[in-house]
Amino acid sequence: MLVYVLDINGQPLMPTNRCGKVRRLLNKGKAKVIKRCPFTIQLMYKSTTYTQDVSLGIDAGSKHIGVSATTTDKELYAADVELRNDIVNLLSTRREARRTRRNRKTRYRKPKFNNRKRSDRWLAPSVQAKVDTHLKVVEDVYKILPVTRIIVEVASFDIQKIKNPTISGTEYQQGEQLDFWNVREYVLSRDGHICQCCKGKSKDKILNVHHIESRKTGGNAPNNLITLCETCHKGYHKGTVKLPKTIKRGMSFKDATFMGIMRWAFYNKLKETYPNVSLTYGYITKNTRIKNNLPKEHYIDARCISKNPLAKPLGYVYYQKKIRCHNRQIHKYKINKGGIRKNNQAEYKVKGFRLFDKVSFDDKEYFVFGRRTSGFFDIRNLQREKVNKGNISYKKLKYLYTPNSYLTERRSMECA
Repeated sequence: MLVYVLDINGQPLMPTNRCGKVRRLLNKGKAKVIKRCPFTIQLMYKSTTYTQDVSLGIDAGSKHIGVSATTTDKELYAADVELRNDIVNLLSTRREARRTRRNRKTRYRKPKFNNRKRSDRWLAPSVQAKVDTHLKVVEDVYKILPVTRIIVEVASFDIQKIKNPTISGTEYQQGEQLDFWNVREYVLSRDGHICQCCKGKSKDKILNVHHIESRKTGGNAPNNLITLCETCHKGYHKGTVKLPKTIKRGMSFKDATFMGIMRWAFYNKLKETYPNVSLTYGYITKNTRIKNNLPKEHYIDARCISKNPLAKPLGYVYYQKKIRCHNRQIHKYKINKGGIRKNNQAEYKVKGFRLFDKVSFDDKEYFVFGRRTSGFFDIRNLQREKVNKGNISYKKLKYLYTPNSYLTERRSMECA
């Protein structure tokens, strides 16, 4: 296991796998523990500051973020971060509670004049939360590794190149096959990698991109392409399968809008904060992954993005889950009949434990997902596996630490 090292001034050095030396430094008081997962220490004496070039690849996404920091020959850090997708529901709950509170406790009054002005960079809260999480992930890696450059995948496909094939650049001069991956990956992603004829009922895993109108008439534009499984595709050309009447030419780019806004906002903010930031596209990443016979995983995509796809793998990955930093009181109540509010959540601390505390039980690490005032807790790992299919007494738990913003556990790459 790699141990991440900071110098006496808190600046990151190259990590080490000499766990015996790290243990001796900690025992002699020459180093102190900064973070448990990933394990990070800070030296208490002056040391050399030699570092290597470290490339950080970020596979941005709406549900998961792939992270990989590599040198030319080995991987130094790999993570798969699960994002929050409950922002819209929480905002709706808050709005509902506030409106019912007004009706229940006050007389009717007209709404106040809306004189608030949004800034030019305003984003919807659901998008802003994802952008902030992406930035926090990069910031956390910068704290433990001497990153020299960042490469971000801003989209699965290049919409501008789809609209204007004459755009030039180093990434666009790789031949026609690379351009084919761009359009094809957009169509597959737009259709959710599901056959638009049988909706997956044929259970054929091979997907083809079909021209709605003939190639001569409609060309290779994305709005003339549709995803079909190989069974339906062959059946259509044999005349045994008919496409649904709802499939017509003219599909829009609406499905790409959300990720386009979020990813570009993230990329522009990175350029303002860090030096040496560049971008790439998903079809280039996939082409790199296939050429090197690598499996499809978020952190492996990030390794390809870092331009070092053949770097020696770390052997394990840090799986992280983003959690709420603050619980609003308005979300902790259920309103019963008669307008009586009932607290729907345990106290801030129960028997000395908080929600999501990391604890040890039978020499394994878990998180507190549920607490009862009686002292029996629901502990699980991030794969949501319950312990003994029941609740565990707090007396059997050993407190490790309280996570900050993320729940983090180390997994082998085979289990990730």
